[in-house]
Amino acid sequence: MALPEIKTVLYTTSLGEHTRPVFRQAVQQAVVQNARIVMLHVVEPVGELGRALIQNYLPEDTVKKIHDEGIAEIKQQMKSRVEAFYQEELNALPEPPQLEIEFLVEEGNQADTILHVADQQNADLIVMGNENRFGHHSHTPRQVNRNAKVPVLVVPTGEKYK
Repeated sequence: MALPEIKTVLYTTSLGEHTRPVFRQAVQQAVVQNARIVMLHVVEPVGELGRALIQNYLPEDTVKKIHDEGIAEIKQQMKSRVEAFYQEELNALPEPPQLEIEFLVEEGNQADTILHVADQQNADLIVMGNENRFGHHSHTPRQVNRNAKVPVLVVPTGEKYK
């Protein structure tokens, strides 16, 4: 029986303060397996009340422009974090690895969206942290682990795991 091949690592990020250990694990898996990384940030959609308020006060084209600018800003933040990681950790290595990273921002329920993107991207491994952006244990890793079709690596996060 052959060992499973990992070609795509889905790394989910809350863009929280203490998520670097999770990214380290995703990079480690990608380097060892010669895999690409799909970096995913999931944004919860605006609720019905928020949507109604926005639509009553702003024209549709303005709402779309703000939305698109927000998504672009999140992607830029993701790219900046990867660049900082390279500068601070990988460039010190004798031969820094060249990683293939795709940046995705999706809207929806956290767990459902992660599972959908994992299927869509043919992910062979999901790497995620165990705390949400507020520093509390998140139920999302449990839901993803329970329903994923591929292995899930849940990494401890928070101040003590820097």
